[in-house]
Amino acid sequence: MSAKIMGESIQACRKKLGMNQAELALVSGTGVRFISDLENGKATCQLGKTLRVLESLGLEVKLKPKGEK
Repeated sequence: MSAKIMGESIQACRKKLGMNQAELALVSGTGVRFISDLENGKATCQLGKTLRVLESLGLEVKLKPKGEK
């Protein structure tokens, strides 16, 4: 998964939940700029903050070998 695809997924989930970036920043303990960078696919976003955002949206990361379904 690329940072761009993850960002697009986060943005779609946020919008589906009816949240704006400021609300997501507040509930995840991050800043609006971080949410914007994350949703725009900035590859250097901090992993810890990214995981907090995913948790706040009710999302989780699952690792598996490439090509495994």
